Amino acid sequence: MEAKLVALGVETFKIALMLALPGLLTGMFLGLAVSIFQATTQINEMTLSFIPKIIGVIIVIVLTMPWMLNEITDFARHVFNLVPTFVE
Repeated sequence: MEAKLVALGVETFKIALMLALPGLLTGMFLGLAVSIFQATTQINEMTLSFIPKIIGVIIVIVLTMPWMLNEITDFARHVFNLVPTFVE
C-alpha cells in the first residue's frame, strides 16, 4: 500500500515536470537570447527582456496544449482507476 502511494507521488512529480518543461525551457532560452542581445547592444530596457519571454511561453503553451491535455487526462484516469486499490 505504501509503495503504491510513493509510486503515485513519484509519478505525480514526473507528470508535473513534463508539463512544466516546455514553458520553462522556452522562457530560459528566450531569456538567454535577450540577455545576449542586450549585452551586445548595451540596451538595458526592462520590457525588452519581459515581453519576448511572455509571448514565447504563451505560444509554446498554446502549441503544446493538446499534448498537455492528453497527458493530464491519462494521468487522472490512471489515478481514478487506482482509487479502489487504496480503499481497504
